[in-house]
Amino acid sequence: MINDNIKKYRRKKGLTQEEMAKKLHVVRQTVSKWETGKSVPDAEVLIRMAEVLDVSVNELLGIESVQGNMDEVAEELIRVKERLEEQNRREILTKKVDEKRGIILLLSFASMLAALCVNHPLASILLSTGCILVAALVLYRNLPLMTSITTKDMRLRVLRITTIFNIGILIAAIVLAVFMELGILQFSEQEEKITAIAIVVCIMIFMGIVSPKLPFTRHTGLRLPWTVRDQDTWNLAHRVLGYISIPLALLYTACSLTIDSLEQVTLIIILLWIGIPGGISYIFYWKKMHGKL
Repeated sequence: MINDNIKKYRRKKGLTQEEMAKKLHVVRQTVSKWETGKSVPDAEVLIRMAEVLDVSVNELLGIESVQGNMDEVAEELIRVKERLEEQNRREILTKKVDEKRGIILLLSFASMLAALCVNHPLASILLSTGCILVAALVLYRNLPLMTSITTKDMRLRVLRITTIFNIGILIAAIVLAVFMELGILQFSEQEEKITAIAIVVCIMIFMGIVSPKLPFTRHTGLRLPWTVRDQDTWNLAHRVLGYISIPLALLYTACSLTIDSLEQVTLIIILLWIGIPGGISYIFYWKKMHGKL
């Protein structure tokens, strides 16, 4: 790129940024912007720079086609400027995404610390779930940024609905836990069992409905190491998840109401719910990566 070439030939010539700036009748900050790719010199300055550095305009541009004609140099500089602007835009976007991901990870870590370190049950519930709730809200507000999906794309609507559902479930769980801790709500063992079953079934049915429509993203959905690496694998996993969710939800309901050990039934169903699409998608991914499809 032109910015690297300017720095390379300036140093080769033994000039500081200040010295080259004086020869080109600009300020040092302008030379610094050229070398960091924040801007490019115009055609006339570029030709003078080539003379100062004893190189050709082509060498500065890193191309072979320009012959030094002002119009050709100007056209090539416009193309270079457009590429630099696109590169800078992507870098700024990546930086913003990294900042939001950092906030979400920090809040998730704070939630785990609150759950492990705070001894008071009510305070622990409020702090840990509050951190997760804020993290979910940060994700919701920045979905277009973090997924590169435009606001007019219907897939963004699916992501927003899914995120709202997750936030709603989280809020309901917080309220329920707080009310139970304060003694406002008191459930019998059977009522607690039915409530837990209802929450799990709602999550499974909802995900069964939306999962085939979820776009390829690292933030919402079945985020397994192989599904987040390949869009076809992602799509297959979520289609399978859509097929099996409602049947498994019905099976879970029947088994939970007839078998005493709710924890074991829940564990088995969740493992099947994640394991079936996970296993099928992994086989597909392995075959695709090894050229066997």
